[in-house]
Amino acid sequence: MTLRNTAVPTAIVGMGCTKFGDHWDRSAEDLLIEAVNDAISSVKGIRLDDVDAFWLGTTVSGISGMVLSKPLKIKNKPITRVENMCATGSDALRNACYAVASGACDVAMAVGMEKLKDSNTQGLVVPSAPTDGTTADLTAPAMFSLLIPAYMDKYGVSKEQMREALSHIASKNHANGAKNMRAHFRREVPVETISTAPVIAGDLNLFDCSGISDGAAAAIVCRARDVTKYCDSPLFIHALSLSTGSDTGSSDSAYDYTTFPEVAVCAENAYNQAGVEDPASQISMAEVHDCFTPTELVLMEDLGFSARGAGWRDVLTGRYDLGGDLPVNPDGGLKSFGHPIGASGLRMMFEMWLQFRGEAGPRQIVNPQLGLTHNLGGQPGGVVSFISIVGSTPR
Repeated sequence: MTLRNTAVPTAIVGMGCTKFGDHWDRSAEDLLIEAVNDAISSVKGIRLDDVDAFWLGTTVSGISGMVLSKPLKIKNKPITRVENMCATGSDALRNACYAVASGACDVAMAVGMEKLKDSNTQGLVVPSAPTDGTTADLTAPAMFSLLIPAYMDKYGVSKEQMREALSHIASKNHANGAKNMRAHFRREVPVETISTAPVIAGDLNLFDCSGISDGAAAAIVCRARDVTKYCDSPLFIHALSLSTGSDTGSSDSAYDYTTFPEVAVCAENAYNQAGVEDPASQISMAEVHDCFTPTELVLMEDLGFSARGAGWRDVLTGRYDLGGDLPVNPDGGLKSFGHPIGASGLRMMFEMWLQFRGEAGPRQIVNPQLGLTHNLGGQPGGVVSFISIVGSTPR
């Protein structure tokens, strides 16, 4: 069965995004205020009070809707706090779109925010509920490092070839981030430097891992038929897909750590919604969840951009570079833009907002037709996957 994305087509008519980084001198409230005010100011003829309902995505930076209502002085509006691991910001947007499509409200806002740098958070270690004791007790780098030997073994890729491909991914994303004034890490890093960096876990080194950041982003959503009231260049939602795994991969002998099955299912659903038959040729650009470089590599195959076992070659030919056939993470991705967990999904959408409006500056892609954003949360063997497909014209 294919889930329909919305009963009524929806569109984004305003967006805002802070710079991501080490904001030691700014609070979570400061970041929320900036992102929301920027989104409001990007829309003609709208005030904060005109927004009917809000969805706030954050994992560790507060509980309840009052995290948003207090700094923005929002009174007596429905505000729902959303948490869905690293797909939190994307799920906030998904819920806002569904609310508008259902007719429950005319204008909705999705906000994502995380303040990690001064909250005693290291890596992506977040509070978790007690388990039955069967969950693997490994760090995120350790879990995702398992993708590397599994991929090499299955597809006959040498250690040198794999290292070259992974270093290319990291270098590409740093090069893109260097062109982005909002990115956390704005310096190009050569492949040679990346390849010889200190090891973190398995064959993952320092430059294979995304950074931890503070930041916020916001989007304003309305029905597609109402966009002319608010915006001359809206971003139309063609698909919204969410797939949640059963978290049994680590105990399943059939799971081989060369794919995220939830992503493949999520992608198929999104393509069916958007009428995409050949994603490798129909998708113009993609923002994907490059929490680690092997994650981006595997995603190229799960999303149908590369054939199984061919993703590493496509990476090395430059297919996914900014000037390639299908640019991936033109804003720098998690690797360079940073990863404030609750904000990352909306940050990806912000890049679509800029690109489809021709406002991406030195990283502008020529005449994009369809864009894809992808988030995942969890670890190999059990993830939550979100995919959206967007464009500058309604479907």
